[in-house]
Amino acid sequence: QPALSNKSRKKKKKRKTKKSAAEETLEDNDLENIDNLLEKIEDTNGLSQETQSGIIADSRPLLYVEHRNLNPENELKRYFGARAVLGDQRPRQRQRQNVRGTWLTTPDNSWPRYTSTGITMQLLETRRGVQYFTFEHHRKYQQVQLLFLKNIESMDPNSVVPLLQALEPYHVDSLLLLSDAYRMQEDQEMARELVEQALYSLECSFHPLFSLTSGTCRLDYRRPENRSFFLALFKHMMLLEKRGCPRTALEFCKLILSLDPENDPLCVLLLIDFLALRAREYTFLTRMFQEWESHRNLSQLPNFAFSVPLAYFFLSQQEERSELELSQAREKAAQLIQLALIMFPSVLMPLLDHCSVQPDARVASHSFFGLSAQISQPPALNQLTSLYVVRTHSLWKDPAVMAWLETNVNEVLHMVDAQDPLVEDSEHKRKIRYQSAPRNIYRHIILSEIKEAMAALPPEVTSQPVMGFDPLPPLDSIISYTRPERTNHPSNESTLSLFFRSLLPNFNLQGDMRHDGDEEAGAGHDLNQGVNSLMAAMRDMLANIQFLEPPRDDNPEGDGEWD
Repeated sequence: QPALSNKSRKKKKKRKTKKSAAEETLEDNDLENIDNLLEKIEDTNGLSQETQSGIIADSRPLLYVEHRNLNPENELKRYFGARAVLGDQRPRQRQRQNVRGTWLTTPDNSWPRYTSTGITMQLLETRRGVQYFTFEHHRKYQQVQLLFLKNIESMDPNSVVPLLQALEPYHVDSLLLLSDAYRMQEDQEMARELVEQALYSLECSFHPLFSLTSGTCRLDYRRPENRSFFLALFKHMMLLEKRGCPRTALEFCKLILSLDPENDPLCVLLLIDFLALRAREYTFLTRMFQEWESHRNLSQLPNFAFSVPLAYFFLSQQEERSELELSQAREKAAQLIQLALIMFPSVLMPLLDHCSVQPDARVASHSFFGLSAQISQPPALNQLTSLYVVRTHSLWKDPAVMAWLETNVNEVLHMVDAQDPLVEDSEHKRKIRYQSAPRNIYRHIILSEIKEAMAALPPEVTSQPVMGFDPLPPLDSIISYTRPERTNHPSNESTLSLFFRSLLPNFNLQGDMRHDGDEEAGAGHDLNQGVNSLMAAMRDMLANIQFLEPPRDDNPEGDGEWD
């Protein structure tokens, strides 16, 4: 009997081991099935209804944000599979150190222990179903913030690091400033981690009624305490786009726009079309144009004027749609792209140049799309067209897109030669409008760091210092506590010098420049020396960053996973 019992035990053990291996394969299959299910849900895009144009639109609010789309791992798993993204990490492994669950970021165990930072959020009022919130700095955080501003104005960049080491490891503005410094050194991973820490700190301060998904919660950018949240979201969105997660970046863009859709302080309307096209969310872009054109005049922005017909063209190539929907999309695409070419003729030639496409003789020799169209356009329009061409030219390189564009360019030239009244009316509108851009567009250009657009900024913007943690603050700011005034630097500095100064305020690119006419070579040497000194100072600063965690009482017996 003992021998038989031992054999039976061995058989049971073998069955258990076989069962565990089978369970592992089932878990892997479940992960893949979940990914496939998410892709199907993504394709159907939720509950939908037919519209007059025949294009299916989402029945939820336009700026509705889904929690699952805020996690870049979900998008990466759709591209590469769950095993490639997660590896040996357990999908639902809980964090012991940063125990608070968040939606915007996933806290890492290597981050400093989170404690109360002195930032809270208050509900100011509720009007017509819209809730207005604001962040508030308590006395503790105010002291750290004033010390941060004092150190920035004292031209000592190394003084920012002690704030994170000893006083406040989750000081938001310091984290954003150091993130820019790491990004300048092409350390995208560390730059992203610092921005995520800033977002984690702010999300832990949310009011219980503040919702990321409803689209009815507002923050006033005029309050300095709220700007850090806007800027952290924007920087995180740009890093996600560079990381290859356009769908997640689009969701963050919708979140930023929902916080203040009327004023749009960071002017994400200049970017949302690009993210929608990259994420292949063509229905969202066309729906936004249909719903907002009447009260926001989106067609007066070059990016919407060209991106919306491109979205209709991509919809017309989807074979799973009915023939009626395809014909309607083709007709709409042709109509809108011709209007865009008539309204903004200066976009065509730079767009073809960036796509390395040589126009035919008729287009190249015609004055409507020639060099005069670019020279005669107002400066504000030049900034908008430069932004769009540099940002989205890669989407136009497809041969089918180029063939479609060529057909419509020839149609527009027929209208121009026939002296269509629409051509003259559009030229009149261009001369009246776009004389000067609002402050939020300048702010967007500075944050986007597209050199072609920054070169077109007016002197009143380039002559003032631009701080990376608060670029071009609103002129009607609502100040809740006294802040030191910023030091006015000489107005003859270049945009590059001012940008470097925003990261390292003691940097002086022109201080040691030679002004003698016969020493141009020496001036070039001084320029290189100044840039090298900047990078050397930055390397010293980044090399000395060490986060000191406060002592904690760990339970040596409680290292297992939480139930």
